[in-house]
This record gives sequence, structure tokens and C-alpha cells, in this order.
Amino acid sequence: MVPGRNKKKHNMIDLSGKVSVITGGSRGIGAATAIMFAKAGSDIAINYNVRKDAAHEMEQNIKNIGKTCITVQANLAVSSDVERFLNNVFDRFNRIDVLVNNHGIWNEDDIPITKMTEEAWDEMINVNLKSCYLLTRKVVKIMQQQGGGKIINLSSTAGQRGEAYHSHYAATKGAVISFTKSLAAELAGDNILVNAVAPGWVDTDMCAGVFSNPKMKQKIIDSIPLKQIPSPEDIAGPVLFLASDLARHITGEILNVNSGSVLCG
Repeated sequence: MVPGRNKKKHNMIDLSGKVSVITGGSRGIGAATAIMFAKAGSDIAINYNVRKDAAHEMEQNIKNIGKTCITVQANLAVSSDVERFLNNVFDRFNRIDVLVNNHGIWNEDDIPITKMTEEAWDEMINVNLKSCYLLTRKVVKIMQQQGGGKIINLSSTAGQRGEAYHSHYAATKGAVISFTKSLAAELAGDNILVNAVAPGWVDTDMCAGVFSNPKMKQKIIDSIPLKQIPSPEDIAGPVLFLASDLARHITGEILNVNSGSVLCG
């Protein structure tokens, strides 16, 4: 008998029995991540704010894979909504193994600091940063009680090098990096690993306005060493890696996925 000939084959990344909360999971990077996690065996919970149809379509897609998915309407910048969302998840699954803080906003229009309104600043801080705090605070308590978990935050190249005329966005993504590193050290004793993925340009709805200009899109491609704009799946793969046992000794890391456009350690 050839060793291993009759052994059952397993995927190298196996999230069977896990429950993953993926915010902003109805489109873009979040949707690609939800599908990839479900294919790896995880049950899924996603939120939506206004796009109910897209969320329910994602729920059906994940059910077609053979996994359970629940969708909950929630504005993640509102504490009571976050509480309701996560209570729904815990009531359904009785655990949360992975939290992917993927949601966020970005403005296509350039805004000089002298013209940036207080309302625009506050909205960006609330949606991109305060929400991560609200979600993580609640989920950490659950993970501590169950003996561990994984948290993956979505940052950006803007959080590493800054982004002129988008200083409010860059400020939130830089804060997410510091938040990630702080919690990695704080929660290591609880067996909670905290990492971040930092994409550059990604071919999603959020960037569609910029990419609709062929000259601008080509200029962006020319500036990228690999000469390609990553797809949502190209970001979801590294997120899945960080959620897996392959990354069980990685915490406090900022994993850059930007086709070589920003090179930092």
C-alpha cells in the first residue's frame, strides 16, 4: 500500500466549525471574503446598512455552498446597532471565532484640509474607526470566554504613507494599524490574534468612479510594479490566511497586498 493513498484529502485551510463575522460582507472585498471563508468551511454573519438585496443575495450564495449565513441590518458606527448585530450572531451560533473588520468608506473627490468640513471628518472617523472599536470591544469579550479567536482589520496603503487630499481617510487607516498592534500585544495572553491587511488600489465598486476614467486607470496601473490592480479575491485570500491555523504565530502584523506599490516592512 502506498502511504496516504486512501487517506481523506483535506484543504490546507480548514475553518470547519468556525463562525466568522465579516462586516461590509455584501459587496467588494467583504463579499469575496465571505465566499472564501464559507468555502473553507466557516459559517458566516454579515451586516448591511442599506443594501438589503445585496446582503440577502450573499446569504443565498453562502447557503448554496452549504454553510449557514445570517444577515443583520446595522449601522456599525452606532453602539446600539453593534450590540444588536452581535447579539443576533451569538444567539444563532453561540460563538464568534473570527472578526473581519472590513467595512469602510472613501471619498473619490479630493478634499484639501482647508475645505474639509467637520461633518466629513466626523463621518469618516465614525464609520472607519469608531465602528472598529465598538465591534472589537464586544467580540473580544466573547473570544475571551471561549478561549481565543482571530481579528483581522482592513487598513490601507493610505494608513502607511498618508494620502494627500484624503487626510481624514488616511488618519482612520493609520489609526487602524496602531489599534491592531496595540490589541495584538494586549490580547496575546487570551489567545486572540490581531492582524491587519493593507490593500492599495482594488477593483471594487468603491474605486469604480476613478477607474471609469481610462487615462486615470492606466496611470494607476503604470505606477504599480506588478502592473495589475488586485481583485477583491486577491485581498480575501490573505485575510483567509490570517484567519487560518497557518498563521497561528502571526499577531500584530500588517500584511501589505498592493502589487508592490508601497514597500514597507
